[in-house]
Formats: sequence, structure tokens, C-alpha cells
Amino acid sequence: MNITKEQIDDLNAVVKVAISKEDYQDKVEKILKDYRKQANIPGFRKGQVPMGLIKKQYGKAVLVDEVNKLLQDNLNKYLTEEKLDVLGNPLPKQQDDFDWDKDNLDFEFELGLAPSFDVNLKTKKAVTQYKIVADKKMVEEQVERIQKQYGKLISKSEVGKKDEITGTFTNQEEEIENKTTIEMDKIKGKKAIDALVGKKVGDTVTLASKGLFKEDYLLSSALGISADKADGLKIDVTFTIEEINEREPAALDQELFDKLFGEGKVSSEKELKDKIKEDSEKQFEQQADQKLLNDITEKLIDETKFELPSEFLKKWIQISGENPLTEDEAKEEFEKSEKGLRYQLIEGKIIQENDLQVQFDELKEFAKGFIKSQMAQYGHMDPKEEELESVAARVMSNQEEVKRLSEQLMSQKLLDLYKEKANLKIKEVSYEDFIKEAYS
Repeated sequence: MNITKEQIDDLNAVVKVAISKEDYQDKVEKILKDYRKQANIPGFRKGQVPMGLIKKQYGKAVLVDEVNKLLQDNLNKYLTEEKLDVLGNPLPKQQDDFDWDKDNLDFEFELGLAPSFDVNLKTKKAVTQYKIVADKKMVEEQVERIQKQYGKLISKSEVGKKDEITGTFTNQEEEIENKTTIEMDKIKGKKAIDALVGKKVGDTVTLASKGLFKEDYLLSSALGISADKADGLKIDVTFTIEEINEREPAALDQELFDKLFGEGKVSSEKELKDKIKEDSEKQFEQQADQKLLNDITEKLIDETKFELPSEFLKKWIQISGENPLTEDEAKEEFEKSEKGLRYQLIEGKIIQENDLQVQFDELKEFAKGFIKSQMAQYGHMDPKEEELESVAARVMSNQEEVKRLSEQLMSQKLLDLYKEKANLKIKEVSYEDFIKEAYS
């Protein structure tokens, strides 16, 4: 067998594979002999079928199968040995008059080659790195929410402006019938507030859905409908009151502090507020980091210029899927995936040049940290090391989980690298301003 490469240009090449009869003959003959031993053909005893008949019936199929195996194995080996960085897979060139009866068989494959380029983490324009702070207003609101959540419910005879009302929303035309609890301080319209205040258990009021709540997202859960249906909904709904309660805020005492954070961890209102601020800013950091990662990705794609073997990739997309695509469909698919492909190449270059690797031991520690944070969400604040080891071992035995965690850890390594080397400008903002700036 002889394999040669013809360079078309920097991004395209053709590999020619010449296979002689000696490369495949022994293997084909052996398989056909095995077929002969097992063949059951009417008129012949098992194992006594003439080899000519076996060759006539199975010879071409066996030949094609074995030659294709040879091609696949040797072509992959050649690409590895020659260190050819290819995009997609080699595409066999169409040979309409191919003759499988010849002793020597010649094949050609088109290759799309990865471009050569440099990545500069010091982008021309600085990328904003947001530092989100929990301001005094936010901390105070969180303290109020905690007091409300852990407070006592006191039954009332009529609705006041700060009460919670349990009842059922109905609208026959829209097939709405949903029991829910609403908070009066979440109601927006003065007309709706006036309609509810002073009402008693058993009373029914009619309310306009549009602008009913201060936050639009509350309408879908209150009416028990999808967010899409709730968006822009303009109907009247009836609300039948079944229960009225006032929520007495919980006292900011040691009992509450221990319930929230564990015994003795927090012992004063100031420490509570400091803890809320610290925990909030840790959560905000994750959002800010994701924003930073996205923004640097966009900036690197924009500023790192290189050509792709576009025509090859469109052709590869056209025939490589489960169902072949038309030329127009392949072109559209390429345009959708081009940005992602460019970043894959850029990211691969950054990882290689900075020797970023995921080692088993650090992946295991990363998994344990992830497991610990998950446990904390369910109130298990201080798991034992043996427990973490046990859960981590189960997670690490799942290949899908290992892949997912490896990708997350590599993203963290890239983020750390960007924070160290990228062109960044730090901007301190409140969470509210971050949302406005980042997602407006």
C-alpha cells in the first residue's frame, strides 16, 4: 500500500491511496474459506460448496468490506503519523467508473486542513470584568424576606394592604381555575388593591389580568398558565377568597440565626447582614464570571482572523449526517456552526499554548466541591470527607458526568487564564445595574 498527499492550498489537500492485491488477498481468501465451511446451499453438503460459487456469491462484498477496513485503518494512521490537523473527516472523491475487478485499486480523499493562526489574549479593546456588590438596599430586602419566610401566619377576618390571600382564580373562556396564594404587596394597580382591601373569606372580586402584579412573571403562576399565554393577556378574572393571613416577621434572634446557618455561626444582626452580603456576592461572582467568559469568547472570535476550508466543510456537512442535505441546507448549517467552529479552534490553540490540562486528581477534587455545594442547597452544610469520597467515586464512574465536569473544569482554567492575561477593565456595580448593563 502506498499513501501520498497532494497539497492543493494552505487549507485543502488530496490524499491518494494505492492498494495492491497483496494488501488484501490473504484476508479475503481466509474469510471466503470460512464462509465455505459454514455455507448451507441446496444441492451441496455443508463445507463442500465449490469455492467458485462462494466467490461468485460473496467475493465482491467481502472484497469491498476488507478494502474499506484497510482504507480506514491506514488513512487514520497516516494522518496521525504525518500530524495533519484536519477538520471534519476525509471525504472520498467520487469515482463513477470505479472497477473493483482490478488487482490494484486507487482511491482519493479530500482533506480540509485546520488553519494556522495566532491568538492574542490582549485584545485591542478591553473587556469589562464586572464586580457585583450587594448594596445596603439589597441586604435589607433579603433580611425582610427571611423574616417573612420564617415568620408566623396570623389569621385575619378581612384583607389588609400587607396580607397574604389564598383563593381561586377563574375564567371559563380561557379555562382558568387555579388555587393560589397572592401577596398584597405584590399587587400593582390601585384599582385591584382597592377591590381586595376590606374583603372577607367567601367574597369574590373581579380583577383585570393586565398589570395585575408588579412583576409580570407572577401572573402565569397565579393563573396556572404558561408564561407565553400570560404574556400580554388582557382578560378579567374572578378571585374567590378562601383564607386571609397576616405574616408576622420572625424576630432577628439566635434561634433564627442558628436555623439559617447552624449553631453559633452567626450571633448578631450585623453578622447576619455581613453573611448575607458575603453569600450574595459569591453567587453574583458566578454570574459575572459567565458574562466575562462569554464576552471574551466573542471578542476573541471577532479579533482572531483566519480562513476556513469553507467549501470542503459545506460538502462534509452535506453528506456526513444521518440524512444527506441539499447544497442550500448544508450552506445554511455551515453558517450556523461557523462561529462555534472558529471558537473551538481558538480555544484549542489557547489550551495547547498554555499547557492547560485536566488531571484526574484535580478533577476528583473539583467533583467533590461540586457535590458539597449541591448538598448545601439541601441543608447538608458540613458533609464528612468519607461521604464526599463515596459520592465522588460514583460520579467519576459515569463517563457522561466525567465529560461534563471536565468541560466545566477546563472552562474554569480558561477563565483563570483570562483573568490573568486578558485585557480587562474592572467595573464595580450593583446587581440591578449589572442586569441592566449585561442583558439590556
